[in-house]
Amino acid sequence: MNQVLRLLAGAAVSLVGALLAVWGSIPLPWMLGPLILVAAVRMAGGPVQSATWLRNIGQWAIGVSLGLYFTPFVLGVIGRNILPILFGMLLALVIGLMGTFFIKKVGNVDLKTAWFSAAIGGASEMTTLAERYGGRSDLVASAHSLRILTVVLVIPFAFQAWGVVGIDGLVPGPKIVDYLGLSILGAATACSALIAGWLRLPNGWVLGPMFVAMALTMGGIELSALPEFVPKFGQLLIGWSLGDRFRSSFFRAAPRFLFSVLLFTFGAIGLAFGVAAVLELMTTVPLPTVFLGLAPGGIAEMAITAKVLKLGVPLVTAFHVTRMAMVVILTGPLYVCFIQRHCDVSVQ
Repeated sequence: MNQVLRLLAGAAVSLVGALLAVWGSIPLPWMLGPLILVAAVRMAGGPVQSATWLRNIGQWAIGVSLGLYFTPFVLGVIGRNILPILFGMLLALVIGLMGTFFIKKVGNVDLKTAWFSAAIGGASEMTTLAERYGGRSDLVASAHSLRILTVVLVIPFAFQAWGVVGIDGLVPGPKIVDYLGLSILGAATACSALIAGWLRLPNGWVLGPMFVAMALTMGGIELSALPEFVPKFGQLLIGWSLGDRFRSSFFRAAPRFLFSVLLFTFGAIGLAFGVAAVLELMTTVPLPTVFLGLAPGGIAEMAITAKVLKLGVPLVTAFHVTRMAMVVILTGPLYVCFIQRHCDVSVQ
């Protein structure tokens, strides 16, 4: 009963945060409002809580809404920009390598912990790898929580100050809500999310529904558009979940380490912007879209930002999906081949 009450309190705080953010005209109000208010209440010791299944539902909603963008025309746009996407994958490795030595030196941690903390991958996947290879999994989890929080807060507000919104005309395929089709779409994507979760695929609750909705849209099967409240509800759940990661002791646990992660994240954002400015000259993609694709954030959070600001959602999603897949696949082997060997040499 106590947990139920904390969940209800978290839902109430999240909704209030979203409504206040809408009223205050802050960017991404349905995600940032809950995130900021829940984090503040959490760090003040308030009795609020989220749950994994709530975040999963939020990711499902975002995954379905993303999949509906992938019409054949949009796939052509992605195909014409495959080189920037591949360059973004390489940039993620470079940022991770640079961040490893920066966090090790400034944050005063061992090399293996710094490696998995700096990798621009999913928090759960990097934490699991750190635990497997003997790194400080608690510090790695904290590092990725702080990185995501920083990126999610900095970029939308920077875009708002920059005046960036609605410069891309790509819209999803289905435009009419058909409740029979919606129920079929919901059942098919929910099954894919459950299967992906059961298989423990990275970001499975986003990518499973996204690929099913994408396959339907690409095949010209438009079952239904999503009601307007569904993506907003998904954003609220994700913001609530992100805010719930923070506790009153979060920044006191390892202040020097977290400070190094914060500096690294700002450096990564700056480097991504500089590279995006160069890539803009080589492509027809607007600078804000390329920058958002290269930003060191998570798939769901960056896709939400692109969706709300209308900044080439499919292209931004393609950037982050390919980057995430590469980082998850290569981080462990690269550690064994280079970082672990360096650690062994240092010990000798």
